Amino acid sequence: MSRFIFSFGIFFLIWLGFTSSFHYQEVIVGAFLSLILAFLSYKSFTERGLFYLNPKRLFYIIKYLAVFTIALVKANFDVARRVINPKLPINPGIVTYHTSLKSDTAKMFLANSITLTPGTLTVDVIDDKLYIHWIDVISEDPETIYNEIGKDFEEILKEIFR
Repeated sequence: MSRFIFSFGIFFLIWLGFTSSFHYQEVIVGAFLSLILAFLSYKSFTERGLFYLNPKRLFYIIKYLAVFTIALVKANFDVARRVINPKLPINPGIVTYHTSLKSDTAKMFLANSITLTPGTLTVDVIDDKLYIHWIDVISEDPETIYNEIGKDFEEILKEIFR
């Protein structure tokens, strides 16, 4: 039931965001369509429903967004510096990143976060390994790769996806 309610809530919020109106007719139509969509898709839309909406997880979600934003800004400046000054070294290559995340959803979040930060691109995910194209491979040591690429993301994702 919580998966259905969660799906309905997400669909209804999206409806309200797109219509940007609280006129009663639009709210009724949005609620009706959200109910239909939630009924048809709640089983495949989410694994856990309202599970993530508790204060501790919400705190870690907000923390994750802050950490991701900071990493995004830093990576953008690094790549921009390399573009502006072509004399800066680049050493592109594919490295193997070992993760201890168990959930496929958590691995997906980690892979997408790594891909969205400029200079890195997740090429493949196989079991507990992410294969990442890195613009400047500074080391092939697994611990260095872990610390440089995704440690901050992974530590928070472990708390969110327990």
